[in-house]
Amino acid sequence: MACSFQELSAWGFYAHRLINRQAVYSLPPELMVFFKPHLTYITDKAVNPDRRRYAVKGEAEKHYIDLDIYGDSAVYKLPRFWKDAKAMYGEDSLRKYGISPWSTYETFKNLSYAFERKDVQAILRLAADLGHYLGDINVPLHSTQNYNGQNTGQYGIHGFWESRLPELYATEYDFFVGKASYVPSPQLEIWKAIEIAHHALDSVFGFEKVLTQEFPDDKKYSYEDRGNITTRVYSREFSNAYHQMLGGQVERQMRRTIKLIADFWYSAWILAGQPNLGDLNPDKMQVPYENDNSYTPRDSLKHIREHRAYIIDPEVLFWKNSDKYLYFWQAFQKYCERRPRFLPVG
Repeated sequence: MACSFQELSAWGFYAHRLINRQAVYSLPPELMVFFKPHLTYITDKAVNPDRRRYAVKGEAEKHYIDLDIYGDSAVYKLPRFWKDAKAMYGEDSLRKYGISPWSTYETFKNLSYAFERKDVQAILRLAADLGHYLGDINVPLHSTQNYNGQNTGQYGIHGFWESRLPELYATEYDFFVGKASYVPSPQLEIWKAIEIAHHALDSVFGFEKVLTQEFPDDKKYSYEDRGNITTRVYSREFSNAYHQMLGGQVERQMRRTIKLIADFWYSAWILAGQPNLGDLNPDKMQVPYENDNSYTPRDSLKHIREHRAYIIDPEVLFWKNSDKYLYFWQAFQKYCERRPRFLPVG
């Protein structure tokens, strides 16, 4: 019997959704009047860029930048603006190793244009996307070629830091970050966020390695039921030790992201001339219609920079078409028919 979408619980992307949702509450009343009625959309669609990674050519490289490819002090030396970067390295080379700082800025500019036009659907789509991209640049592991610990014998650390820890501890975090403020130099602010995240890599890798020497495998990993799937995960004991050793790092990065998203939404609106969004015709306030066929995965894109080592979100594996959920990995159906089965840690 094959697994159905409904049988799986939604675990992954928890942090992206939570961050987008919290950012709305930092907006001033002039924007809150628009965003609050669409809170569900802004929250749910925070994961759309990850869904497009597997379907749209050119999307994957918008989520990361491999700074270590460019040598020492790359975070300080790389050109801040796309035109200068292309002139120095060429577009193909840049895209090969990630373009997150430059593409995130382009999304910001497009959002400002959408505000200027008072294009409701474009504002919602771009605001949700921008929240995702700003979230990604605040994740340390999105700034290195060793993004999942695959080069240091720490495979699975990406999902551990980005998903497992927030899922376990986010309810204890303080997400009150104050009101949004105007960002005079958004492109430079993006690079500042990347710099902070990149400098955290030493502790991300180093602390995990230290703890691995202290925990035998049967204590480092455990198994949990997620829906009807038994999944191998980092144990709660190991996760708690790692979380404490990081000293609030995950919470700080989530708080920075929430504030940055609210600031960027607000700044895009300011640059658009502060249009009055409260007088929009209710008939024009409908959420964007999205054709699920546009997310049909391409075979050539299935494993581009894949960093999820266990199944933590069914939306990555299924797309809805004509009210039916379709698999895009044939092997996954076989897996479901043979469950329970233990998956690699992530």
